[in-house]
Formats: sequence, C-alpha cells, structure tokens
Amino acid sequence: MRRLISLRPQMSTFNPSIKIYLDGAQKEEILKVQNDPLVSGFTTNPSLMKKAGISDYTAFAKDILKEVKKPISFEVFADDFAEMKRQALEIKSWADNVYVKIPITNSTGESSCPLIHELSSSGVKLNVTALFTTAQVLKTCEALKGGETAIISVFAGRVADSGTSPESLMRASSEICEAYGSKTKPHELLWASNRQFYDVIQAQNWGAKIITITPAVYQKFAMYQKDPTQMSLETVQAFKRDSEAAGFRI
Repeated sequence: MRRLISLRPQMSTFNPSIKIYLDGAQKEEILKVQNDPLVSGFTTNPSLMKKAGISDYTAFAKDILKEVKKPISFEVFADDFAEMKRQALEIKSWADNVYVKIPITNSTGESSCPLIHELSSSGVKLNVTALFTTAQVLKTCEALKGGETAIISVFAGRVADSGTSPESLMRASSEICEAYGSKTKPHELLWASNRQFYDVIQAQNWGAKIITITPAVYQKFAMYQKDPTQMSLETVQAFKRDSEAAGFRI
C-alpha cells in the first residue's frame, strides 16, 4: 500500500515568501493539507493521475473540487488543438478556482501559443506548462497579451537533472513575467519538477512566485534549519535500527 503523508510537520521557523503548491493526484494527500496555510494551491497532470491509478479523469477532478477551494490546475491531454480547446473549456467550467494547464507544444512540437492567446483572451485562467527555455517563456507571455494573467511553469528541476543550473533561466524568466501581465498582477513564474527542500530556497531567491512540491518534500519542511549534529546522530541511530531489524551478521 502506498504510504501517505502524515499531518502537517512542525515548521515554526519556516516562513517562505513563495507560494507552495502540492503536486500530486492522491486524494488523501490533497485533502490532508488543503487547510494548511502553508499550502496555497495544488497541481496535477496526466502522468501523476496514471501513477495514482485514476481511470476517470472528470470524476476524480469533480470529486476533489467538492472540497478543495484553493487554486488547482488540471491539464488537457489532447494532442489536436481543436480538441485541446474543447477540453480546456470543459475543465474551466468545473469551478472558479480551476486553472487549465496547457503544454507549450503538442507532442509533435507544434506551438500552443495561438490557442493560449485564444483561451486567455476569452477569460480562461491558464497554467502554461512544460517550459524549458527563456524563448518559450517570452513567446508564452506575448501570447497572453490582453488576456488573463497566468501561471508560467518552468521545469527547473528537470533542467537541473541535465547537469545545468536553472538559475539563469529562472532569473531571466522572472524578469519576463514581471514585464508582462497587468500592471498590478504580472504572470506568476512557477518552479516545476521539485526535487528537494532546498529547491524552495533557490526558487524564491531566483524570482519564482510559486513552487510545486511533492508530498515527500512537504515532509522535509520539518527539517528547516535543523541542527546538523542532531541530524548526524539521528542518521546513525536509523542505521542501527535498520541493521538490527534486518538481523545482519558478519
């Protein structure tokens, strides 16, 4: 059975300047933290839903929306832009707190920017996803001109997986987002593909307004500024417990 996160860890000293969104598709995990003031919203995607064993996309989303009133993003999964638009309008109709996730391209590399412009101009709140370059961020913000302010999801964690620091990408993307949107509310840059708690620190230092975190990273918030000597001792104690439980002998 998949282990679920427990109740909110103790984080009395952690006061982030960045919005924290929980990324996942496990209903129990979402509902356990929906009233946590540290969590500002939620995101999911088709891959996370598949991993969670969800077979009825609409039923899952509508069930979650009965209780979740914070911003939550649901992604289209069509590859044809006409069908992508139909799905986006349907998802928008589910609740006022819904953001529709639109990938920057379809699976053949065709730009989604014309559709992004059309949807945003018609009042659809968007979360434009799967961005990896400043050129994509700029094109997205240009497509959003005259429309709703949006979330711009840059996959900083996956950039780091390639061996490249995402710092310059995130700083430049932050400047682009600040330059677009309305005068009072620029587009919100989101750090996607979170890998570790330190990503939260980097994200807020490098200009992101939102970071998505996994339930596992959510639990690590309790370690914020924890004494390293105590962490060393606890690590050794864990090694001892596990070796004894396994019955190891040499």
